[in-house]
Formats: sequence, structure tokens, C-alpha cells
Amino acid sequence: MKTLKTHSFIVFFLITFTINSQDIVDHSPWDQILVLNVTDEGLVDYEGVTNDVIVFYKYFRYLQNVSPESHWSKEEKLAYWLNVYNATVMKMIIDEYPITSINQLEDPWKRKAFKSNNIRYSLDDIEHKILRKFGDPRIHFLLNCGSMSSPRLWNRAYTSSNIEYALEDRTREFINDPQRNQINSQTVRISQLFEWYEDDFLSNNMDVIDFINEYSTITIDKNMKKKYVTYDWNLNKNNKKTPITSNN
Repeated sequence: MKTLKTHSFIVFFLITFTINSQDIVDHSPWDQILVLNVTDEGLVDYEGVTNDVIVFYKYFRYLQNVSPESHWSKEEKLAYWLNVYNATVMKMIIDEYPITSINQLEDPWKRKAFKSNNIRYSLDDIEHKILRKFGDPRIHFLLNCGSMSSPRLWNRAYTSSNIEYALEDRTREFINDPQRNQINSQTVRISQLFEWYEDDFLSNNMDVIDFINEYSTITIDKNMKKKYVTYDWNLNKNNKKTPITSNN
């Protein structure tokens, strides 16, 4: 059970969220949900999110009522759609929780689970028709599909002010994460993300290995044959319960 202190934080952010102007997207409720329920390793306390589901659903409805405008900066649009994707995944999971994999849901990638400006979007729509068109392959490392092999869910919301930092930090973290990529002098086993979205990493005479070498702490020899790590679709659930505040 969450403490009174925890709920006071939630109430504060709910009130702040309600009165904020919609001219600038306010992701602070999502930020607070992530801070409270996601570990530094990207594991999620889904029970914790369901306990504060009123805040989460209010934020999700808010996202659906704030349609991107032409005057928004590129950074604000990108932060908005990245948060939309991750929040939509979260909603799909907690709506039918407990589950052990997002693939237990009926057609999760094609389901029209998000509505904005009277247009319904699936996860595939958001990723392929919107986010990939930004032309920045780093977006793949900020998207979380609720699985153990997907890029770790950041325990902060994306905003126009932190998005460039997040793109660099999340990309570097993912590439150097031995659970997702095993890179050493003898072995190059990389995430299937690089196989599925290979075309996104091809630019200016660069290929996937060139891209990885920009961020990897170990340089990959271009002559080495790359293999792919089998994707683990098990839910990125945090099974360890850590109290938010001390009882002392």
C-alpha cells in the first residue's frame, strides 16, 4: 500500500496538471508516475501504476485532447509523440493486467488505442507514420513496448527541454547495455532492433556498425560478422517491492 506522503505528491501533481495552460504540453503527471513506479533499470511496478490509475487516465485523456500544432517546435512534437507511444503501451498493459507479455493482447500493434484530433492511431501508426518520419534513428531507443528486450523505459517524461539529452543518453545506454547487445573483441551480437530498422541507420555512407561505433565503448571491427540477440517479449515487470518512504 502506498503511503500518505506518496498520495500527497500525486494529488499535488494532479491539481497542478488540471490548472496548467494547454498551450504547452504538461507532462508532469506522467513524469511523477514514472519516477514513482519505474526503476533505474527500466523495470515497472505495474501494480503501483494501477493504484494511481486515476492520475494516469487523466493524463492519457489530456494527451488525446492536446493535438500537436504547426507552431510547436520539433522538440515539443517529438517529446509529445514519444510520451504518447510509451503511455499508450502502459495503458494497454494495465487495462488487461495481469499479463506476462504485451503479445498476449489481441493485435497490440494494430489496435487503434490512441485518439487525437479525431484520428485514431495504433502503436504502428505512431511509430512508423509519425516518429520515424522525424528522420532520427535515435528515437528507437526511447520507445518502450513493455518487454525485457526493448529499450529501458526512462523513469522521466520526455519534454522539449530534455529531449536532445534523452536521445543521446538513451542511445548510448542501450548500445552499451550487455543485456541487449553483447559486444567485445570476439563477439558482435546486437539487438534485433538493428535488424528490423536497419534502413533507418543508413545515411551519409554509414551503416548499422558505423552507428553503433559512434556510441559503443568498444569499437566493432567492420569485418566481424554480426549476429542478433533473440528478443525477449516477457513483461518488463519489477518484482522487487521497495517502499517509497520509511516507516521509521
